[in-house]
Amino acid sequence: MRVAGIAAAALLLAAAAPAPMDAGRVLADRFGADADWYRDRGVPLFESADPLLDRVYYYRWQIVRAHQRDLGAKGYITTEFLDDVSWQKEPYASLNDATGFHLGELRWMADRRHASDYIDYMYRGGNDRHFTDYLAASVWDRYLVDGDRAEAVKHLGAMQLLWGQWDDRLDRAKGLYWVQPLLDATEYTISSIDASGGKDGFTGGDAFRPSINSYMFANARAVAALAGLAGDPVLAAEYSARAEAIRTLVQRDLWHPGFRHFVDRYKVSNEHARYWEPIRGRELVGYVPWAFDLPADEPRYAAAWAHLLDPARFAAKAGPRTVESSYQYYMRQYRYLGTAPECQWNGPVWPYQTTQVLQGMVNLLDHYHQSVVGRADFLRSLRQYAALHLQGDRLDLEEDYHPDTGAPIVGLNRSHHYFHSGFVDLVMTGLVGIRPRADDVLEVNPLMLRAGARGALPWFRAQGIPYHGHRVSVTWDADGRHYGAGRGLRVEVDGRTAATRPDAGRVTVPLPRLAVPAPARPVDLAVQLERVGYPRPSASANAEPEALHDVVDGRTWFFPEVPHGWTLPAGGESWFELDLGAARRVAGAELALFASGRTALPADFYRVRYRVNGAWRDAADAAAAPARANGTAAVRWAPVTADRVRIMFRPAPANATVRLTEFKLY
Repeated sequence: MRVAGIAAAALLLAAAAPAPMDAGRVLADRFGADADWYRDRGVPLFESADPLLDRVYYYRWQIVRAHQRDLGAKGYITTEFLDDVSWQKEPYASLNDATGFHLGELRWMADRRHASDYIDYMYRGGNDRHFTDYLAASVWDRYLVDGDRAEAVKHLGAMQLLWGQWDDRLDRAKGLYWVQPLLDATEYTISSIDASGGKDGFTGGDAFRPSINSYMFANARAVAALAGLAGDPVLAAEYSARAEAIRTLVQRDLWHPGFRHFVDRYKVSNEHARYWEPIRGRELVGYVPWAFDLPADEPRYAAAWAHLLDPARFAAKAGPRTVESSYQYYMRQYRYLGTAPECQWNGPVWPYQTTQVLQGMVNLLDHYHQSVVGRADFLRSLRQYAALHLQGDRLDLEEDYHPDTGAPIVGLNRSHHYFHSGFVDLVMTGLVGIRPRADDVLEVNPLMLRAGARGALPWFRAQGIPYHGHRVSVTWDADGRHYGAGRGLRVEVDGRTAATRPDAGRVTVPLPRLAVPAPARPVDLAVQLERVGYPRPSASANAEPEALHDVVDGRTWFFPEVPHGWTLPAGGESWFELDLGAARRVAGAELALFASGRTALPADFYRVRYRVNGAWRDAADAAAAPARANGTAAVRWAPVTADRVRIMFRPAPANATVRLTEFKLY
């Protein structure tokens, strides 16, 4: 259905639009005292007939929030693990393998600072190629949502430089890229296990993989598209040709006609593996090409999706296995940290690759011609994936899961609320059906089923979705009973109805883009990344160095599974102090306070002091938000030039753990 224009459509559509959700109430219900963070950043609202999808949708925004790290003058990045791991890029705690998932989620946030800062960081030295990634493709995908041309093309030179650096993983004789599975963030795959003779598989197993070649294809295609935006047709043609060359070779050489699947070929040659021989089984990574629209729209390739639905192959009770259960070393546990099992890809369900499979399925259902998988398969798989986020009634996404029971496998402290996957993006592009485009058109194609169909989702509403400078809302009501505004699909732009149709199908609406405002970028003066020098934290008691550093490390979360911050002593007034090392102009602060259980904090739980010319003064003119447990409080005062700032706390409530989890200074 095509509508001539938004204003004309609004006159033609008689049924009243559904009443909008009350953003304040929804965010308060979902995020409690931390609701302001989500409101200020323009997180889209979502509700549906499936409470599990709703819970997980908002929980995934909590994961996004928890993994924002403020680097001070360098801006924000997004982390993969809440706390530090030994293989991160120091001192920032960044890892490039998850960046594509991060930007896929962040592009749906109206406040564009977090994505913009993160991209700047990655292209200004933050991407150390520790792992494979599809960063350029993620920048292009972000542009498809926000429509900001200047932001999209500003790193075009760095993208080309990064592309060229991957020549060290290019086999020029074959024209394809290879990687050690560990550096594809997928240790203990078939190639690495078999290359060790079944004895190990953490390292080794160099192979031409569907993943790295799909990433390089997507990155080349993105550089070509961005070069077109920048007015460089020669560069665009060059990278388009590179992308098409990779596509041709992946389809010719990594497609296994016998397996009817994309598979690895060995780069390594030893007593167990021979160069260019295909591995001996199917892996879930064989679906990654569809996440980037690499395979041609042909039945022979679409046939691979039958394996995903087959319980004897990939389909398990808790989610898709990473290798088929017939593999000789399926679910064999090789590696332990102490007595705890470590990460492996020889069978467990990984949200990381489950996301990629679902991304591929969304593309397959949206614009491929096939009958192997249907919309019911997508909805069932999305719900199955959502269920992994629950441990009992507690939401906590971990690294990997047992395919039969859905129980977490790794279970280490680092694994809690792990961010190497996506969910918001799947809801927006698949369930809600926003199909981001580079032109001035809004396209919506929700993957819904007809009313009464088995597994159907009878209604949903997504509200306040940022798109090309507008705010879009999409409502599905299969029989019209829930919202009372007519059956079928309704699309609104900036509060006005733009299109409807009585069934689940595609609508397109002409939508001239609007300029998007530049995000505000206040700089946190309190950030201390390296645990040495200034600013230097101290406290009246419980002054364990790592706990004090937590308060100024630029990270904020309120998940009890991973303690973070300085614990206030029991009884008596206490204080936390920041020594700036030199007099600085300061005019405000933010405090993030964690409290266990349902602890209520007194509104005047804290007050601010600062030191000017060696003398301590109260911030008597401070306008302070009341203290809130598991949320932030902002305080502002008339600018002063001070070298130290101290937060004074009243006695913490009895029998409660209260932590200052983050302190920001402006």
